[in-house]
Amino acid sequence: MTVDTHEVAVARLREAYAAVPPGTPVRLAKHTSNLFRFRDAAPTVPLDVSAFGHVLRVDTARRTAWAGGMTTYEDLADATLRHGLMPKVVPQLKTITLGGAVTGLGIESSSLRNGLPHESVTEMEILTGDGRVLRATADNEHADLFRGFPNSYGTLGYALSLTIELEPVKPFVHLRHFRFDSAEACMEAIGQIAAEGSFRGHRADFVDGTAFTPDELYLTVGAFSDVAPWRSDFTGQQIYYSAIRRDKEDFLTVRDYLWRWDTDWFWCSKAFGVQRPLVRRMWPRRYRRSDVYRRLVALDRRHGFTDALNSGRGRPAREFVTQDVEIPVEHGADFLRFFDAQVGMRPVWICPLRDAQAWPLYPLRPGEVYVNFGFWGTVALPADRADGYYNRLIEDEVSKLDGHKSLYSTSFYPEDEFYRRYNGDAYRALKRAYDGEGRLLGLYEKCVRGR
Repeated sequence: MTVDTHEVAVARLREAYAAVPPGTPVRLAKHTSNLFRFRDAAPTVPLDVSAFGHVLRVDTARRTAWAGGMTTYEDLADATLRHGLMPKVVPQLKTITLGGAVTGLGIESSSLRNGLPHESVTEMEILTGDGRVLRATADNEHADLFRGFPNSYGTLGYALSLTIELEPVKPFVHLRHFRFDSAEACMEAIGQIAAEGSFRGHRADFVDGTAFTPDELYLTVGAFSDVAPWRSDFTGQQIYYSAIRRDKEDFLTVRDYLWRWDTDWFWCSKAFGVQRPLVRRMWPRRYRRSDVYRRLVALDRRHGFTDALNSGRGRPAREFVTQDVEIPVEHGADFLRFFDAQVGMRPVWICPLRDAQAWPLYPLRPGEVYVNFGFWGTVALPADRADGYYNRLIEDEVSKLDGHKSLYSTSFYPEDEFYRRYNGDAYRALKRAYDGEGRLLGLYEKCVRGR
């Protein structure tokens, strides 16, 4: 796609948006989604944004990329890796889009070094709720929109294109898997890595972890490498998270490292039988992808197959508990103890992060180390509890521990508490400035009420 055709696409989208009658909800017409809000929503007018799914330019001298907001990280990474470069943060699932990771937040194992994806954005081209197309940077007249766009979830506007910083890569990533016997020891190691940039002599270009049981936790520390004495492969019969417990180290190509979690959707492919050797051999490799599994989950949630099956067999109802939360590292062990005692799902993903600056709608303290805990699945409900029981428990505990919860999944906060936690004063000012007539849903209506 050329600059000229991009400009034509922008003009057409602006016209299409202007043609939507006032008061009619709109949405982006997307083939895939990484949101986990499966509530019935009101009818909407879909906006065709397929023209914005391309990398427009990779500037190797400046180490930047300019890409459409609907560009998937799979396509973006492929385009930049050809030049020995990669985005500073590449969220772990292939179909997460660049615009989605910025407006809805994303995270990965380079986030302790580089923060969240929006921290490496230098410019955004945004179709605002009031119909303007604006270029927002950290120091122009729309700096408030630039800083307030992360965690706005398309309620202020849609990113049509973004310019992001890139970093150089080496051909391989050398992984070492370090075991810990307690959450306290694991959190202490994260603090050490944050301070020193390495662990036990191994450079920490990347770090994330997996908690299997209260006394079996791993941190995987990755370092760029020019050489690979051997190469592991987790796109075939081998399963990445299982290898963490078995092997002390691995070598992966950079591309395979970026998508190490996607083949099995972390560990969630187990629900579809894909981790059984016979099923795995029969399941086509091209369908071992997170977006395929997510569509299967959406189909099940829409038609209630699993709920009907459990009910027919006399099994208890199960609550969908799929969340990512950020907890200050000093409270990380407390959260895992709570989670084991009250929820009991395992494994749990661990990903440390540190933002360099403050971002109004997701107010982490700059320079402080947080730990993202990700857990995705269902939990049997006690007989006297209704759906939402576990998710509310988690929200309360996150608040007690001075943490934050990502909004890509179900939320239950009362409106006043929600806006206390996500800077309602700043959000309302942005809404007035860029969507004064309220053509787009508000943040609470979209992320909690699920409209």
